[in-house]
Amino acid sequence: MEILLAALVAATVSGVVVLAAPRLRRRPALAHGAPAVGPQTKRRPGHGKPHKTPADQAAFEHTRQRHLRELERVSGLTVPEARQALIAELEDELRHERARLIRQVEDETRHDADRRARSILATCMQRLASGHAAETTVTSIQLDSDELKGRIIGREGRNIRAFETLTGVDVIIDDTPGTVVLSAFDGVRREVARLTLEKLLADGRIHPARIEEAYGQAKSELDRRIVELGEQAELDAGVGTVHPELTRLLGRLRFRTSYGQNVLEHSIECARLATLTAAELGANPKIAARAALLHDVGKAVSHEVDGPHAVVGAELARRYKESDAVAHAIEAHHNEVEPQTVEAVIVQIADALSGARRGARGNSLEDYVARLHNLEGVAARHRGVEKVYAMHAGRELRVIVKPDEIDDDGATILSREIAREVERELEYPGQIKVTVIRESRATEIAH
Repeated sequence: MEILLAALVAATVSGVVVLAAPRLRRRPALAHGAPAVGPQTKRRPGHGKPHKTPADQAAFEHTRQRHLRELERVSGLTVPEARQALIAELEDELRHERARLIRQVEDETRHDADRRARSILATCMQRLASGHAAETTVTSIQLDSDELKGRIIGREGRNIRAFETLTGVDVIIDDTPGTVVLSAFDGVRREVARLTLEKLLADGRIHPARIEEAYGQAKSELDRRIVELGEQAELDAGVGTVHPELTRLLGRLRFRTSYGQNVLEHSIECARLATLTAAELGANPKIAARAALLHDVGKAVSHEVDGPHAVVGAELARRYKESDAVAHAIEAHHNEVEPQTVEAVIVQIADALSGARRGARGNSLEDYVARLHNLEGVAARHRGVEKVYAMHAGRELRVIVKPDEIDDDGATILSREIAREVERELEYPGQIKVTVIRESRATEIAH
């Protein structure tokens, strides 16, 4: 292509020279100092250059066509073929330039965004230190002696049957020395059962009538404690007071878990993160903190009311006179509705940050494997992909492509397309790094 362009330039220049030569020969020799005026150089009024006659234009066109034919003969390409070759080369150069610009803009944007985000999050996390409590579905009660196991069971099992029927939990008594286990998915029931059994063991009288009496006392005691826990959560989050019913629901979250993370502790942590993040971004810290504290309140009644917990929580907030901004941030924190305010996005950030930190939550093996399969499936459906590996617990996706189908620029574009599809189709905490690997190998056998 470079040879073709050089020949074209040379031909054009030579054509101009050939056209100019006859006209120079027609110009008469001038005497020294004589004015350059004559019929050959007569200028038209109001024009600064000689007039081109039709003969000159025809000669120029004839010379241009002759040189184009000569150029076609030398290059072995016709004019349409040369044009197509030039367009193809330009398209390839533009495609390469596009990939280069994508990499450059992404690098600059990522650098600026990472620096700003790290600055904000580092400031927030340096000012926030929180503990971590991992909850389970069982509670262990320590006994002074194994003789108490027989008294808990009672004659023909009447005591343990009455206890399980009243509290709604399973009592597990096995060969473990000095231990009785209470098992239930409902944390509130399990806590009532724990308080009831501790009262029975402290009193020493264990029979169905006493079990019912101890159960009533434990339930009343827990109701008071739930309100105190809700009020303490409001104080820790710095949101002021809320409706008494919302306070009670907040306290119930102390006995509920999400992937092993205590929901009330998670809500308080989200409120603190939302407050600091809103202050850094110039948003309203009070609205952000209040919405973050109440964002999971729907989980306290999710088994009693149909619908996603975010939507249920927003309905409760509106019912108990919370502002529209707070209710909207609650219902938008899992994208059941599109976030419309900065505070709603801040609640999403705080929720993801609290849940994504190491050790905060425990995922089941089935969910973990399914997430990896879905992640690999997004990349595997693209043309030219040979193998896909989800690594580092799904935090990185490595894609190996076929070098004969995907070039270097195509690898850059493919990584961007996969990353955008992962963002649209999957839900995940934190971020996922997409790496496209293209490797070319040349092999020869020496005989």
